[in-house]
Amino acid sequence: MKAILALEDGRLFEGRAFGATGTTTGEICFNTSMTGYQEVITDPSYRGQIVAMTYPQIGNYGINPEDAESAAPHVRGFVIGELSPVASNWRSRQSLPDYFSQHGVVGIEHVDTRALTKHLRSRGAMRACLTTELDSEAAIKTAQASPSMEGMDYVQEVSTESGYIWQDDSRRFALPNASTGQLETYLELPPVKHRIVAFDFGIKWNILRRLRQAGFEVDVVNSRASAESVLAKNPDGIFLSNGPGDPAALGYIHEEVKKLIGKKPVFGICLGNQILGHVFGGKTYKLKFGHRGGNQPVKDLRSGRISITSQNHGFAVDPDSLPSNVEVTHLNLNDDTVEGIRHKDMPVFSVQYHPEAAPGPHDATYFFEEFAALIDSTK
Repeated sequence: MKAILALEDGRLFEGRAFGATGTTTGEICFNTSMTGYQEVITDPSYRGQIVAMTYPQIGNYGINPEDAESAAPHVRGFVIGELSPVASNWRSRQSLPDYFSQHGVVGIEHVDTRALTKHLRSRGAMRACLTTELDSEAAIKTAQASPSMEGMDYVQEVSTESGYIWQDDSRRFALPNASTGQLETYLELPPVKHRIVAFDFGIKWNILRRLRQAGFEVDVVNSRASAESVLAKNPDGIFLSNGPGDPAALGYIHEEVKKLIGKKPVFGICLGNQILGHVFGGKTYKLKFGHRGGNQPVKDLRSGRISITSQNHGFAVDPDSLPSNVEVTHLNLNDDTVEGIRHKDMPVFSVQYHPEAAPGPHDATYFFEEFAALIDSTK
C-alpha cells in the first residue's frame, strides 16, 4: 500500500506502507544508530515523534521481548529506506511489520532517508504527517495543523500510574566460555547495597537493569510524586530519568525536585539533566535537529576523557543561564552543547546522554558506579 510522509514545509516523500495503516502526526527526527531499532521504537523518550532511521536496512533481526525498553512502542511513525524481507536471528520472536500491526504503528519504507536527513539537518526538525489515507495536499495541511514539540508535556502519558519496586531480570547476558570459567548464559547480580527512588518520566528498562547491576534496589515512582512522599521512603539516593517532550513545560516537576536538592544525593539522565538545569535556575532551548544515535562524542572536562555516547534528545541546557555554583562537566564535541552538569556544593550531578546505552556503546556505564560512590561518600 502506498504511504506519504509530508513535512510542514511542503516537502513530500512517497513510499510503501508496512505495519498498521492510517494517519499519524508528530515531530519528524532522524536517528543515526546502525543497530537497535527495537530499543528506539520502544523508548518512551520518542513519544510524539516520527523517527527516521538513517541506516539503510531495518528489520533484519526481528523483534524479541528481551530488547524492549518499555511495554509497547512509543514512536508515532517509523521511516526507513528498506524493510528486510527476512528476520534472521535466533532471538527473534516476531517480524517488525507484525509488531507494528499488533500495536497500531504506521511504517513507511522505500524513502530516500539520506535526502530526508539532509533536509532536516539544514531546515531543522519539524512537524510531519505519515499517512496511507490522505492525498499530498491534505497530508501537508495535517502536518501544519499538528501540535509543536515546544511546550508539550508528554511525561504524563508515559509515566507509571502506580509505583513499584523493579524486580525484573536484570542479569547481564554473557556468552559461555569454558576457557574463562564462564559457563552460564547470564552473569549473577551483586547484592543490594543501596536503596534509591527513581522518578519515572519515561524511564528506559535498561536504566533500571543497569542500576540493579550496580547494586541498587530501585523504587520507581510516578512523575507527579511529591518530594514529601519520596523523602518519607528515606532512600539512599534519588534518580531522575529520561523522558519525552519539552523540559520547560514541567514546572510542577521542577518544584518538587527543588525540594529534594541537598536532602539526598541526586543523579539525572537526559530529561533528568534538563530538569536539574531548571531546578538550579537555568534554562533550556530547542536544538535545531537534536542528538539521536549511538555515535556522539562527549568530552569529560574534569578528566579529559572522550566517550562515544548514545543520545536521544531535542533540547539542551543553556550554560550561560546556570548559576556560578553549578559546573558544566561534559561537552558535546560536535557542537559544544552541554552534556553534563554538577552542583559544586551539594551531591547532585547529571548527564545529557545515555550511559545505559541500549542501543549504543558502553563507554559511559561508569556513571552508575559513580552514583554509588557519591552515596557512599555522603553516608
